[in-house]
Amino acid sequence: MKTFVRPVAPAAVLVVLAACGGNPEPAPAPPAPVPAPVAATPTPRPSSNDAAEAARRAREAELARMRATMAQIVHFDYDRSEIRADSRAILDRKTRILRDEPTMRIRVEGHADDRGSTEYNLALGSLRAEAVKAYITAAGIPASRIEIVSHGEDRPLERSRTESAWSRNRRAEFVVTGGALTAGR
Repeated sequence: MKTFVRPVAPAAVLVVLAACGGNPEPAPAPPAPVPAPVAATPTPRPSSNDAAEAARRAREAELARMRATMAQIVHFDYDRSEIRADSRAILDRKTRILRDEPTMRIRVEGHADDRGSTEYNLALGSLRAEAVKAYITAAGIPASRIEIVSHGEDRPLERSRTESAWSRNRRAEFVVTGGALTAGR
């Protein structure tokens, strides 16, 4: 018996070769991951507590600035009670604060250096405190909000007997006695 071999079409050979591991086509790449949608992060709105805290901090900063201004010393020339030109700017800043804080009350304390008699230096300290009060009241602050006292030579900033020490001791100091700056002392 004779075996009969039938001719195979060339296209069929290619199909068989491809199925059997000829040059396979590369497998398609997996699809790129799609990023998850990013939700917009809302900007946090300040809560009423945050706003109140910010307002409290701002007020504390303002009070600290006012305290520093009110603590500035005004100096005087030897044996004089006239307001010096360099002291006017200091007094103007103090006056603005007094205008903005209508419940604030102050005490102006006049001082002198230790040259001269005790009585003379007390009188000179009083004249210096009066001059400061007159300057502030001329700017519209009621005199009833300002008290004065003289310490004369009794409370020197410096005890040495030099011109530098004497010039520092010729002064007017300010004490806040009522209003916003006295709370929480």
